[in-house]
Amino acid sequence: MAVVGCRDRIAIALLCPYLLPVVCCGLCSKVLTVSSFAVLRAELINAIRSRYSLHWRGIHGVTHWARVLENGLRLSSVTGAGIEVVRLFAVFHDSRRLNDDHDPDHGRRGADLAAQLRGTHFQIANEDFELLRIACADHTAGKTAADITIQTCWDADRLDLGRVGILPNPKHLCTDAAKDPAIISWAYERSIRNFTPGFVKTDWEGWDNDLEQGTRR
Repeated sequence: MAVVGCRDRIAIALLCPYLLPVVCCGLCSKVLTVSSFAVLRAELINAIRSRYSLHWRGIHGVTHWARVLENGLRLSSVTGAGIEVVRLFAVFHDSRRLNDDHDPDHGRRGADLAAQLRGTHFQIANEDFELLRIACADHTAGKTAADITIQTCWDADRLDLGRVGILPNPKHLCTDAAKDPAIISWAYERSIRNFTPGFVKTDWEGWDNDLEQGTRR
């Protein structure tokens, strides 16, 4: 489940009715259940997966994408970032990596894939797609100055560096929300133990049992 600020739960439900279940930030006991990723979402993930070259559950694969999504939703509740861009960034930013090491053009290729699938697997306004394109293309460039939605995308990714043995450094984060020690600690702990959000299996992989045997595709 994603954790977001209480004030944004209704907005998320209205704007993105096919998002994963959303729970409030813990400051209150209220819970809003939003319908899980539906057919559109599964089809999108399937389309991306069919083009993914690396190990599906590797360090740049689906479990990383899912944590980036939850990181982004949590940050968005504070930053006011565009949720649609944030969630699409999560699944496209590393989708066209050719290796798990140095691949400086992979973000641009991820943006190109988003452009290819736009209109058939997801819809997004032109101005939001431009934010998504920039967020994907520049996410490994070390930049911090950008539109708040792009900054939120980059922070969502950088907060998951624990999986490769790196504690996120506030100096390399963009938003005050991401620099919060509590957020860094929360994200880092999940990352170092390769936490897998439940929706990965139930909604993104529910149609494919091959992963349980460790296969890549």
